[in-house]
Amino acid sequence: MNKSVFAGFAVGTFLSFAAVIGMKQGFLDTPAYAASDSNTYRQLNLFGDVFERVRADYVEPTDDAKLVENAINGMLTSLDPHSSYMTPKTFRDMQVQTRGEFGGLGIEVTMENGVVKVVTPIDDTPASRANLRPNDYITHIDGTQILGMTLSDAVDKMRGPVDTEVTLTVVRKGEEEAFDVKLKRDIITIKSVKYNREGDIGYIRITSFNEQTSDLLEQAISDLSKQIGPSRLKGFILDMRNNPGGLLDQAISVSDDFIDGGEIVSTRGRHAEDTQRYNARSGDITNGRPIIVLVNGGSASASEIVAGALQDHRRATVLGTRSFGKGSVQTIIPLGSDGALRLTTARYYTPAGRSIQAKGIDPDIIVTQTDPEAKEKKKQTSIGESTLPGHLAAEEGDEMAGSDSFVPKDKKDDKQLLYAIDLLNGARKDAAYLGGRTSSAMAN
Repeated sequence: MNKSVFAGFAVGTFLSFAAVIGMKQGFLDTPAYAASDSNTYRQLNLFGDVFERVRADYVEPTDDAKLVENAINGMLTSLDPHSSYMTPKTFRDMQVQTRGEFGGLGIEVTMENGVVKVVTPIDDTPASRANLRPNDYITHIDGTQILGMTLSDAVDKMRGPVDTEVTLTVVRKGEEEAFDVKLKRDIITIKSVKYNREGDIGYIRITSFNEQTSDLLEQAISDLSKQIGPSRLKGFILDMRNNPGGLLDQAISVSDDFIDGGEIVSTRGRHAEDTQRYNARSGDITNGRPIIVLVNGGSASASEIVAGALQDHRRATVLGTRSFGKGSVQTIIPLGSDGALRLTTARYYTPAGRSIQAKGIDPDIIVTQTDPEAKEKKKQTSIGESTLPGHLAAEEGDEMAGSDSFVPKDKKDDKQLLYAIDLLNGARKDAAYLGGRTSSAMAN
């Protein structure tokens, strides 16, 4: 698939936005637009008055650029948890991260109630080795309280030169007191696809969707097919548990590898003309081998697109627990030398027209597994988009809570993985398991 899909989508949305603004300017003579415009200018004047009063009368000298940046962030974060302003440095860091290599701790985070919340640690990084977990709250960095910082400020403090140490103060549900975790910063190279042979089954784990993911997946399938042999290969397990997502074009490419035509995903924005549909090309690189997709409460965004597409096409059996439910599109709009705007511009829909937002993907086969420590302490470990303050509401129907995101480190304790292996080996029967059966209904 063309790896410029995300960039093209971002630019396209930016141009559409500019066109809409241009149209509105053409109708400023109408009473409705005039009234709306007058009210907007009055609010902007209010902002200017407050800004000048702060500059003139605050007890200490102020940083004008910082005031404006925080005002912009306040406006965007009031929309939903995923819209934000990126400073030039943050924008550069994001571009580096999507290329698959950057410096830091290896942790996906968001902001909640003024503190940093762990979405998921990335495999084989300082964060995962320190046993940080989804739903952990980071309250202090090297003793400095996070409350009052922006997410960008907190992330900047967690980054630093390789081999230097940082101490995070963590609050974990079920633990009576906060505790400190000391980590050593490292170069985080995200090899987003890992794989190994499980007997006559190919096991593939996708940890995120960066610029390398589709190529690495195709290499994994090729290597496993050669290792096992075409006559013995029983199928593939695609493990996307605790995969926080990433690039849209990579989710489309990964889905395209398994689907022999038809729609993969559509995005629908505020206006009907903003709707975009992405379709698969002919060809299935697994030659129709059975596929089981593993998801849980930490599977979000791009991983939900893949799971939803394969499920709707009846190309794979989805197994595990309900996914995160992050079904909104964030467009990165560069602002020249002033950084970039990360703005929620649309919702994702599966080929069958299901909105993922605040609902997630329900597995065909539900297999739960709870952290033994959480069970013992009776603490809640479920996460999901619908639990985030200020989230974009589900378009219709009831919102669904997330699910557990625990994955045991030892394979023998991993009930979801073992269930999938048994299905592919024929050692377990389940009416919801597709096996080699696929449907062309969605492709038509």
